[in-house]
Amino acid sequence: MSDVFHRDCPARELLGHLAGRWTVLVLTALLTRPHRFHELRTVVEGISDKSLTATLRPLCRHGLVHRAVGTELPPSVTYSVTPLGRGAAAALAPLLDWIRANADQILPGDER
Repeated sequence: MSDVFHRDCPARELLGHLAGRWTVLVLTALLTRPHRFHELRTVVEGISDKSLTATLRPLCRHGLVHRAVGTELPPSVTYSVTPLGRGAAAALAPLLDWIRANADQILPGDER
């Protein structure tokens, strides 16, 4: 068991990735079905190509998302959530639900 309060804890890197705003949205989108890159960009409105790439790379590296490259030309790349990623998404779902329920109370209309 890692102690995330310790500065050298390797779990901190994963925590940093999971705590990102795009990570929660990308994992949640992938729960519905596998998506191609541009489909994800459409579903997660407002994310740039650069941010989506920066979100997907560590998710794939940590085994939360699977990247499948097709054999056709040009190759199609599809992203899907792994069983480990489903567990992470399930853990993050209550946080996302809480945010949906309370965003209006926390953020005044002009800050959204």
